[in-house]
Amino acid sequence: MPLAKVTQVTGTAVHVPGSDIDTDRIIPARFLKAVTFEGLEAHVFEDDRKEAAGKGARHPFDDPASQGAAVLLVNANFGCGSSREHAPQALWRRGIRAVVGESFAEIFFGNSLMMGLPCLTSSREDVARLMAIAKTSPGVELVVDLPAGRVTAGAVTVEAAMPPTARDALIS
Repeated sequence: MPLAKVTQVTGTAVHVPGSDIDTDRIIPARFLKAVTFEGLEAHVFEDDRKEAAGKGARHPFDDPASQGAAVLLVNANFGCGSSREHAPQALWRRGIRAVVGESFAEIFFGNSLMMGLPCLTSSREDVARLMAIAKTSPGVELVVDLPAGRVTAGAVTVEAAMPPTARDALIS
């Protein structure tokens, strides 16, 4: 996957609430036996999705309104756990082009950055606002603007940042 300049990501959002979501939840280890990353997208949050379905609920990644989402909204310490780069690869292959959350595990952030997947942080309150919009108005388009350091969803604009060196690497 070639790296390209990333200045803005535009698209609908999918939200996965909860803190400390580890890489084994993002892509369960049993799917890491292939030599390539191809096909991982089918198994993003697979165990969580099956558990929700077993309870008669629907995981956000199975919600028809979230299909084709380009922005993933998450809470704190997203991507913790093992250092597998399969997690951001699986998300990318699923169509996610930016992740906005309260905080990220350092290795997940680094793996994402190396493949051109921006991970921006925002306050707990602002992430909650964006998640509420994604839930109640799933068709609303979000604009993640890296140079400006903000995310816009309809009439709502919130600050969202990346470390300057990471942001500069993506936008240049």
